[in-house]
Amino acid sequence: MPGQINWVELPATDTTKARTFYSGLFGWGTSEFGGDYHVIDNGPAGAIAPREDGFIHPRVYFGTEDIDASVKRVHELGGTSEGVHTVPGVGRIAHCHDDQGTPFSLYEPAPQS
Repeated sequence: MPGQINWVELPATDTTKARTFYSGLFGWGTSEFGGDYHVIDNGPAGAIAPREDGFIHPRVYFGTEDIDASVKRVHELGGTSEGVHTVPGVGRIAHCHDDQGTPFSLYEPAPQS
């Protein structure tokens, strides 16, 4: 549904330690999705991901039915965005900032076959 939070990423310098922490706190299990990216199995829709420059706080993804139109609207409202990226078999994403610099991301699911 457009505008609903549908994914969250928790950045970690050491994803093994982070997975141990959240497992101990909430009982979460994870599955490796590729490289050092670990999808949360039995918790919120999201993942524990490697911390990178500029990705030091949790990243929230809002659903959209038309990511191109949503990115255009972000710009019209004074926000910014990186390019739209396709994640094969998952959908399309865009990392954005609102007009005050708060980061968020947009997610358009891949068409169902």
